[in-house]
Amino acid sequence: MASHAIEVKNLYKIFGPRGEDYVKLVEKGMGKAELNEKHGHVLGLQDINISMPGGCITVVMGLSGSGKSTLIRHINRLIDPTAGEVLYDGVDVCKMNENDLRSFRRHKTAMVFQKFALLPHRTVLENTIYGLEIQGIDRRESEKRALGWIDRVGLQGFEKHYPNQLSGGMQQRVGLARALTNDADILLMDEAYSALDPLIRVDMQSVLLELQKELKKTVVFITHDLDEALRLGDKIAILRDGHVVQQGTGQEIVLSPADDYITAFVQEVNRGRVINVETIMRPLSGNPEGLSLAAGTVLETAARTMTGAHISNAHVVDANGRPIGAIDLQMIISAMVTPVKHTDLQAA
Repeated sequence: MASHAIEVKNLYKIFGPRGEDYVKLVEKGMGKAELNEKHGHVLGLQDINISMPGGCITVVMGLSGSGKSTLIRHINRLIDPTAGEVLYDGVDVCKMNENDLRSFRRHKTAMVFQKFALLPHRTVLENTIYGLEIQGIDRRESEKRALGWIDRVGLQGFEKHYPNQLSGGMQQRVGLARALTNDADILLMDEAYSALDPLIRVDMQSVLLELQKELKKTVVFITHDLDEALRLGDKIAILRDGHVVQQGTGQEIVLSPADDYITAFVQEVNRGRVINVETIMRPLSGNPEGLSLAAGTVLETAARTMTGAHISNAHVVDANGRPIGAIDLQMIISAMVTPVKHTDLQAA
């Protein structure tokens, strides 16, 4: 069975008429500013290597100009690379011919945009079935599938409304329903929630996480917001000036920032929502009794559960219910408030 994983290997993008001529110079250390100043070319991506596991959410984050939107457009080849590979189930998207690429875009990928990209003259239903129309799917089958997803994203009753009759959050739900109706393996989400108000944004994050539990799509999510990345990402890759500074789980990045740039990103993070109980638990002593916490429980939830039960000690159990460690409230509080600095890790 195919995993629907994406592998980005040795990917370079240099914007300009002779980009290929300057890959070697970049490999030898020429930076973005020097390349632009001396040769009038812009370094978009530099030696990107990221494994995006099938059925998981990979978040690519960074500030404006970091290359994250350029990267996501290589996955469905809206942008051609200067060098490197983008493999989907072992097939290089960059080497697909025109027919294969068209089929890949129509059947294997779906995209959700920051500005919604809805067609203003089409209703919610007509926007949602647009991709199926392009595929030539029977109208009755298209409507059946679309109505199901419109319901799932919470828009039942709005099928005949036009985009200008909807709020921003509702418009983004239409965009998500359209992408899901295509039943593509890969969901590409480029700053999909950045234009939304904070509360609506959190709501849309919850919608995506709930759907993902069932659908197990290969999701590539672009954001500049670390809190969003930590909430959504099974894996996170942080870009700066076109190259990957650090990648890993949210826990790994918060606990072991690769450099001062990452440290600056993570210093204001609510650690209690990121770190799991098994990360800080101590070995068991004797037979555990009382409250058990499942491995994978974040510290904030653990603290709330323990204080609600008026206890200060608990044990951690694995997926089979076997005790694997012990934890107490003081350990949780210390882990939640103690920041990690890159210089501390270097000195350790």
